Amino acid sequence: MFYAISMTRKKVVFTFEEMIASLRKAIGTFPDTRTGKNTQYEVVDAASGAFSVFFTQCPSFLSYQKLMQERYGLSNAKTLFGMRAIPSDNQIRNLLDEVEPDLLSPVFDDCLDALNRSHHLDTYRVKLGPKQNDLLIAIDGVTYFSSTSLHCPNCSRKEKEDTVYYSHSMLTPTLVAPGVNKVVSLPPEFILPQDGDKKQDSELKAGKRWLSKTATKYSPLGVTLLGDDLYAHEPFCRELLESGYNFILVCKPDSHKILYEWLQGIMKEKIETRFDGKKHQIYTYHYVEGVPLRDGEDSLLVNFVEVIVTDRKTGKQIYHNAFITNHPVNGETVGLIVDCGRARWKIENENNNTLKRQGYNLEHNFGHGKQHLASLLATLNILAFLFHTMLELMNEKYQLLRQAIGARTRFFEHLRVLLIHICYLNFDHFLDFMIESLEKPHDPETLRFPV
Repeated sequence: MFYAISMTRKKVVFTFEEMIASLRKAIGTFPDTRTGKNTQYEVVDAASGAFSVFFTQCPSFLSYQKLMQERYGLSNAKTLFGMRAIPSDNQIRNLLDEVEPDLLSPVFDDCLDALNRSHHLDTYRVKLGPKQNDLLIAIDGVTYFSSTSLHCPNCSRKEKEDTVYYSHSMLTPTLVAPGVNKVVSLPPEFILPQDGDKKQDSELKAGKRWLSKTATKYSPLGVTLLGDDLYAHEPFCRELLESGYNFILVCKPDSHKILYEWLQGIMKEKIETRFDGKKHQIYTYHYVEGVPLRDGEDSLLVNFVEVIVTDRKTGKQIYHNAFITNHPVNGETVGLIVDCGRARWKIENENNNTLKRQGYNLEHNFGHGKQHLASLLATLNILAFLFHTMLELMNEKYQLLRQAIGARTRFFEHLRVLLIHICYLNFDHFLDFMIESLEKPHDPETLRFPV
C-alpha cells in the first residue's frame, strides 16, 4: 500500500455524533421569539447549518446539500449534522441574531470533560511545584470584525482623524502547554458595551468578567493563567489569587518601574545550554522572590524571572522577556516557569492565527446583525475548530487521515469535495471512505463511473 494505515481500534471517548448531540442540546436553549405561522425553519436547524459551514470550511456547503437533498432525498446536512430542513443564509442570520453566545458554553464544557475523562487533559498539565500540577490557560484579545460603515449597538467605537472605526473583539482563552502543538479552545469572552457602564469596554474589563464566570469551573482543576503585561498589575493579580488561579504574566520595565528598581543588585543567576534541534542556545536566567508589584507597604509581593536567550555560536540575542508569578522561583523551577510563560504565544500562533488564516476565516464578515449575530457566529467558528481538535486528539481514524494527507488546508480540500458529492451514513462512514480510498489506489481498468 502507498499509505501504511493500521489501527488498534481504541475506544473513542467522545465521538463526533456525541459532539453534535451536545451542540444541538445547547442550541435547544436558544430563544425563538417568532409568532404566527412563519416558523418553517427551526432555530436548531439554523444554528446547526451555521456550524456545518464552519466545520466543513465550505461557504456553499448548505446550497450543495439542498441540491443533494432534492436529487437523492438525503444530505450530509441531515446525516452528519442532524438538520431536518436547510434554511437559507438570510434565514439563518435572522433566526440567530437574538441569541447570546454564552448559551454555547456547555458544549465547550462537555469537550473539556471528555478530555478529562479520557486523560488527554493530563498531557496539558505542568508540574510547577511539589503539589502544583497545573493546566495552563492563556488569554489574549483578538479583533474579528472591523469596518468604517457597518456597525451595531454592540460594536466598539474608535474615532481617528474624523473617521469612526467600528469593531468586534473578544478574549479567546486557550489551554496550552510547552511542547504540545495542539491547543484547546475555551468559551470566548466578548469585549462589548456593558449595561450601565458609560465607559467603553476593554480587554482588561473582559478579563475580569471572564474570571468571575470561570472561577468555580476551572480553578478546582488547578490552573495557571498566562497573559501579557496588560494583566500584570496588582488589582488583576489579586483577583486571580482570590479566584483560585495561579499566574505567570509578562512584566515590562516601562509599566513596572517600582518593581524593576527593587530588582537592582538582588537577583540570582542561572545559565544553561539547550539544543533546539538545529543549534545550541544559551539561556541566562535572573530571578528573585518576594518583590513588591507597586509602591506601598501593602503591595502584593510577587516572584520575578528574566530570561535572555543567545546563540552559543554567534552570541546573537534571540529572545528576551520577563515574567512575574506566584509560583516559587529557584534554580530548579526557573527554566520551567519561563517555558510556561513563553507558551502564552501559542494562543496567537496556534489558536488565533489558525482561526484567521487556516481556513476558518475568523475575520470574514459571515453576518453582522443588529444584536448578537457576529459574536454568536464567531463562537460557532471557534467550536468548529475545537471539534476538529477533539477529533485529532481522540479519534484514531481522523488522526491517520491527517497524518496521511498532510497540511490542514489540504485535508479540508478533501473534506469539502467529498461532502459535496457523496452522502454518508455518519461521520465514521465518511472517515472509512477516505481511508479506503487512500489504502486502495484506483485501477484504471476496473473503474466504473455512474451514468
